[in-house]
Amino acid sequence: MTPIVSNQAASSGIDSAYAWIRLGVSMLLATIGGVGMWAVVVVLPAVQAEFGVDRAAASMPYTATMVGFAAGNVLFGRAIDRVGYWVPALIAAITLGAGFLLASLTSSILQFTLVQGLLIGVGSSAIFGPLIADISHWFNRRRGVAVTAAASGNYLAGAIWPTAMPYVMQTEGWRFTYAAIGVVCLVTMVPLILLLRRGAPPHAAPGSPGSRLVQPISLSPAALQALLIVAGLGCCVAMSMPQVHIVAYCMDLGYGVAHGADMLSIMLAAGVVSRLGSGFLADRIGGVKTLLIGSVLQCLSLLFYIPFDGLASLYVVSLVFGLSQGGIVPCYAIIVREYMPAKEAGQRVGIVMMATIFGMAIGGWMSGWIYDLTGSYAAAFLNGIAWNLLNILAMVLLLWKARWSAAVTA
Repeated sequence: MTPIVSNQAASSGIDSAYAWIRLGVSMLLATIGGVGMWAVVVVLPAVQAEFGVDRAAASMPYTATMVGFAAGNVLFGRAIDRVGYWVPALIAAITLGAGFLLASLTSSILQFTLVQGLLIGVGSSAIFGPLIADISHWFNRRRGVAVTAAASGNYLAGAIWPTAMPYVMQTEGWRFTYAAIGVVCLVTMVPLILLLRRGAPPHAAPGSPGSRLVQPISLSPAALQALLIVAGLGCCVAMSMPQVHIVAYCMDLGYGVAHGADMLSIMLAAGVVSRLGSGFLADRIGGVKTLLIGSVLQCLSLLFYIPFDGLASLYVVSLVFGLSQGGIVPCYAIIVREYMPAKEAGQRVGIVMMATIFGMAIGGWMSGWIYDLTGSYAAAFLNGIAWNLLNILAMVLLLWKARWSAAVTA
């Protein structure tokens, strides 16, 4: 009987060849749509110069983008729980493409900021939390690998788009570059999304090979959600310190912008490796333990930044940091699927992803504020470590609750 059940699960789409094809399409979609998070960083100096504003005002479009991105994760996450992935994703892709086209026509920093937040930020959000939640429905045996692979598209976008955009901007300017990105998003993302029209499959029958039941835990869904929000804030406030300030930190130490940019690229590339490795690990030991391991390693990496400030040392520490932190955020989606009903995955994952995004935004600002107060990044690293410890505490509590519940039900 077991092989028959397994074949039924496979024929429904779970762990099937189609599921892997869908994962490949999802990764490509995330790599293209991820431009919405990174493009504004690349054009910031040109936008500041053209509109004649100070650095604080020029930074507002990035803040608006992150706020829109966070809100969109919840908005589209709830939508996919009700109508499936492809319709909300199609709306998001059209919004994203239109946002880049409209941004290229703006005549003030206020207009540019509004378009970044309401269209580009919101439009790009469907390729993060909602996409991760959707792909989690298609895998049981390799869910960790699938989730982390889909989440890697965001980092791949960060490695590809900021490298390609300056070449176009040098000859055509930022406005043409933005308009071209808008066209690329519309032309490529819409057909890719239409390939994802198949609805989420029914989950494997209990007892079939690879099937996963919702695991018991002595926390209400609301309490578990709150704990994951706290954990998401903690890890990402800590994570933002090197990711947002590594270039400025290198300039502070006299190493220059180029070395800092190289270290950021190393972090992102190592983050992709970390995400994929964490997926394999999560399939074996679970999302909570995998996240806890990554969080402890991230905390140690932050600590290493303080004494090891030589150029070669910073390259090594940045590599270690990237290998440590890349898998943390996708593990939240894995934990949601392990302990919460599948029908709530989009909304639950979206809320946690919103918390991580706010953590990045708050942490980036907080580190700069601490630097302004102290004149050094040492205190900012210590602040990141303190927030990282909060994440570790939340994960230890979650692991204890999960083990206690498993012992009671055994």
